[in-house]
Amino acid sequence: QEGPHTIVVSFIGYNSQRYEINLTENVRLNFNLEAGLNLEEAVVTGEEFNKIEDQVQMSKVEIPIDQIKQLPAIGGEVDILKVLQLMPGVQSGNEGSSGLYVRGGSPDQNLMLLDGVPLYNVSHLFGFFSVFNADAIRNVTLTKGGFPARFGGRLSSILEVHMKDGHMRDFHVDGTVSVIASKLTCNGPLVRDKASFMFSFRRTYLDLLINPLIALGSSGDVNTTPSYFFYDFNGKLNWKLGEKDRLYFSAFHSNDDFGLKIDDNFGQDRVESDLGFDWGNQIQALRWNHEWGPRLFSNTSLTHSRYTFNSGFDVRTFETQDTTVISALFNTHINDYSAKLDFDFAPNSRNMIKFGASYIYHTFNPGATAIELDFGQLNPLDTITGASSLNSHEAFLYIEDEMEVSERLKMNFGLHGSCLNVQDTSYFSLQPRLALSYKLPGNVALKLSYAEMAQFVNLLTNEGLGFPTDLWVPSTGQVGPQTSKQIAAGVAKTFGDIEVSLEGYYKSMEGLLSYKEGATFMFDMDDDWGSKVTQGIGNSYGGEILIQKKKGHTTGWLGYTLSWSNRQFDEINSGNWYPFTYDRRHDFSFVLNHDLTEEWSVSLVQVYGTGRALTLSESTFS
Repeated sequence: QEGPHTIVVSFIGYNSQRYEINLTENVRLNFNLEAGLNLEEAVVTGEEFNKIEDQVQMSKVEIPIDQIKQLPAIGGEVDILKVLQLMPGVQSGNEGSSGLYVRGGSPDQNLMLLDGVPLYNVSHLFGFFSVFNADAIRNVTLTKGGFPARFGGRLSSILEVHMKDGHMRDFHVDGTVSVIASKLTCNGPLVRDKASFMFSFRRTYLDLLINPLIALGSSGDVNTTPSYFFYDFNGKLNWKLGEKDRLYFSAFHSNDDFGLKIDDNFGQDRVESDLGFDWGNQIQALRWNHEWGPRLFSNTSLTHSRYTFNSGFDVRTFETQDTTVISALFNTHINDYSAKLDFDFAPNSRNMIKFGASYIYHTFNPGATAIELDFGQLNPLDTITGASSLNSHEAFLYIEDEMEVSERLKMNFGLHGSCLNVQDTSYFSLQPRLALSYKLPGNVALKLSYAEMAQFVNLLTNEGLGFPTDLWVPSTGQVGPQTSKQIAAGVAKTFGDIEVSLEGYYKSMEGLLSYKEGATFMFDMDDDWGSKVTQGIGNSYGGEILIQKKKGHTTGWLGYTLSWSNRQFDEINSGNWYPFTYDRRHDFSFVLNHDLTEEWSVSLVQVYGTGRALTLSESTFS
């Protein structure tokens, strides 16, 4: 539309900019946002736009990275997931762990996306830290409900984490040394204004701190040598191919390695024991961004994601003349290759249409065990047993439209269609999505959302254990997909720099997966994992209050959650309903950051939560 216009450019954690332009023809404008800097041509007007009551999306959490870095952290290591656990509707599971339990859901029901690529395990140090290095992260968004149609594949939440792109003009180097780890982050131009890079590396040195303490407790005949470390690497390249094309390449690799060696000497005999486990993630993503015209944009992505877990032990006994060996190694992994095409189309100023498609090729190895038994016999046992690899094909299509119906009413509606083919079995799912926002007098927004979701990958886990021994398995002809329906309603209003929102929700779930009572899978000779699980139903409901201040010298939030979460399986608890393991009735958090000067700040975090549900035994028999 011709004539004078005001353009406001904003992004959370960056200074906003306002431009006055007079349109007489189609024009192209490029904007460079700077964190914490006042640009000469910009006017900071953050409180005047993008208010919570102006957004159609509800049940969405955004926290500036700079604010996350100011919060107290265990061992000095900033953890994005621990900060998200302080938001209403998000539970932490075990104390100190980095898992997310969102609105009564399980950890596998959270879609963790790093630059658009799924991560299947996001924990370091047995869950005490997450794999997300805050120095390499640009922004974090958690969506708990009212999911737009472009998202799918999980029931409870979508966590979007984006790496920094790298500066096109200046070099920046940051280094951090904490009690348990060190980090180095570099970014800058490869070709000025054309190409940039970013890489960040982090490694712990817990083994150097713990080993001397362990050595003090070792006796002369027993020598114990533990080892543990983790590391992760983030890298990104950004090429500006032309005025209408950009190419991005992202890479991530993480690994945790724990081991324990014990040498036991008694007389002329000796026993060497070596046990441990390791787990890790790796992803690669290539994305091409193209502008087809002033109203149509596309992103084409090719990605790879892999998660592996290995565990084992090796015991060797050296007697006077003989040597015996008892050894076992357990391995599980999931491997994904995917292609995705997304379009953004703006037919006019009141509509933004998004549509696209995706295909994923999954390879699952639910668990293989290599066993060696050598007691000096003629034919020692050396074999591999366990579940065989399983492949599946997953695809989805989506279309959504965010529409400004009138000055007071906005809506986002769409449809997500997904399918899975595995073991000559196919599943199809059509998932409608709807979000409404109606603005009352006084700029108070009433919001309503409805979303149906389907999930074709499952996590087999023994609830209550915080180890990464959990197994990822697909839906099969024997095990159906998980599905959910969630409705949420709320009100939102901004008072100056303070956002206030109140939401209530109800979610029903079907096809939930759990081990049968007494069942396990690790180091099991039986490869039929489907016979060890059972499927059931669940529900969760509650209310959430969030009062948040994102800008200024004093920032933080106050959150409160009142919630219920229940499960029912025919083969667990005699078929009766019971509270989910992490059903927590009340959860309260208070977070405060205050900048004293440009160099000094103080932070405070206060958390209160009721305990985990526990059923006490009423009688015993023998």
